[in-house]
Amino acid sequence: MKRVRKAVFPVAGLGTRFLPATKAMPKEMLPVVDKPLIQYAVEEAAAAGIEQMIFVTGRTKRAIEDHFDRAPELEQLLAAGSKHELYDALMSATPKGVSFVYLRQPEPLGLGHAVLCAEAVVGDEPFAVILADDLIDAEPGCTTQLVQSYERTQAFVIAVENVPLEDTSKYGIVAAVPMNPHEERVTAIVEKPQPEEAPSTLAVVGRYVLRPEIFIDLAAIERGRGGEIQLTDAIARRVARGEVIARRFNGIRYDCGSKHGFMAANIAFGRKAGLVE
Repeated sequence: MKRVRKAVFPVAGLGTRFLPATKAMPKEMLPVVDKPLIQYAVEEAAAAGIEQMIFVTGRTKRAIEDHFDRAPELEQLLAAGSKHELYDALMSATPKGVSFVYLRQPEPLGLGHAVLCAEAVVGDEPFAVILADDLIDAEPGCTTQLVQSYERTQAFVIAVENVPLEDTSKYGIVAAVPMNPHEERVTAIVEKPQPEEAPSTLAVVGRYVLRPEIFIDLAAIERGRGGEIQLTDAIARRVARGEVIARRFNGIRYDCGSKHGFMAANIAFGRKAGLVE
């Protein structure tokens, strides 16, 4: 059994809901307290044993690459000034023992296309997909929980949680048969159905562990909703074979792709840091 060693971070989106803040800054660099969203995602991946971080980027995303690069002048300045706490915080931005790869998504053709762009780097290994917009406060981390499910089942594993019925049109929605308190066998998956068409209120959120066969499906499917290559449509081909497991993760998700969720995350993480009463 091959271990999950690689994670794909689709970060090419424009972040239009946060304009003008994201006009020149990637939405993934928006800070929750004192760390950008993308750093929380990378730390979660590293805690799950991920060794290679693969970023699928676009124009205006150079700040992400710079964030995970060394900053020798700043390091020297902090060290010379005996600012040990700030030096440690700076160095913690890059987890030890991991490597970084940066790829460009040439066209905005959707999440499935972004994942497909990473095929040459992922190769024939299982891999995680992590969407930094979904900040998940969990112990162990959400990706760790999905990796554990993969190791037990060797299936495609997707993170899910219940959402209000009126919100089903914002998510991929699954129908599933319970296997145990945390895992369910997926029997159907639909991309962003209207409430009256939704098979349940169990929504897919931004964490996946996928087998490399997903690249075959992504290359074969037609463009779906919005004229994009939908990852949900590729996963649906595996659902038909009984190969997809939904993991009800333990933790709290903050939808930081919305202003409301982003503010809620800052308040919650601020409280954990003792900054907010």
